Amino acid sequence: MTNNKSNSWIGHVACFTAYLIFGFNIIVCKDLTGGGEISPLAIFTLRAIGASALFWLLGAFLPKEKVDRKDFPKILVASMLGLFLTQVSFLFGIRQCTPMDWAILTVLSPIFTMFIAAVAIKEPITIKKACGVAISFAGVVTLILSSSHSGGAESTTIAGVLLCLLNVLSFSLYLGFFRPLIQKYNVVTFMKWMFLFSLIVSLPFTSRELATLEWAAIPALHYWELAFLIIFSTFISYFLIPVGQKHIRPTAVSLYSYLQPIIASGISIWIGMDRLTPLKVISAAAVVAGVILVNRSRAKES
Repeated sequence: MTNNKSNSWIGHVACFTAYLIFGFNIIVCKDLTGGGEISPLAIFTLRAIGASALFWLLGAFLPKEKVDRKDFPKILVASMLGLFLTQVSFLFGIRQCTPMDWAILTVLSPIFTMFIAAVAIKEPITIKKACGVAISFAGVVTLILSSSHSGGAESTTIAGVLLCLLNVLSFSLYLGFFRPLIQKYNVVTFMKWMFLFSLIVSLPFTSRELATLEWAAIPALHYWELAFLIIFSTFISYFLIPVGQKHIRPTAVSLYSYLQPIIASGISIWIGMDRLTPLKVISAAAVVAGVILVNRSRAKES
């Protein structure tokens, strides 16, 4: 136990770096999916191909670790929640959300984690937690109303919000239910099988598109964005998240999602992709205040 506490800084540094990259990733993917040259599902397949190759290549230089046969179905489910559903909902949803709105909505991750903990480990939901959820929900509704009436091409739709909530829910389920499995294996061993399974699932839907894709018509900038997506947002980030999960609690991991709205909003405003309005400030404050209230309640109970 002492060793886990003394090494918790490793988990915090890993999660900080991963979520910092995720903040930049929102902007990159917004631009990449907006071009329309490659479908979101095909982008995910390219992501899975690149990450699978990198993790299996790295694994070849490490001591071989055997995976129990009974764990393969669990890893498959983990890959569907932590990779396939999370990334595909993100790539489809970011096309229908402004970067700032998406980043604000991802702050709801600790609240989803709270509900999962209530089901998985029977953690009680107190009045303070319920009030926190209500405040955050009011912030989300305000965000939807302010974005849908903003006009212009860069607005957030109901479908975009629902896809973001699916993204947050699926990743929260992954964080909440698969920590024991993640701790059982080396990070590289676990991730190489995760990405291989997600690649196998996505390939039948995208193989024809990738085979007939006019690669020469893709702008050079999009190649750089794909490289960032595969190397940083996928390989490095998904290497760091399990490292964080090994050393700190799932709720602590999810709290690092607060970095995403700071990074994504700042960059999107700076480059003119989004704009700050009074209603967005109010909605963001409500979402964050609700999450803080939930987590303070959790801290007092523990």
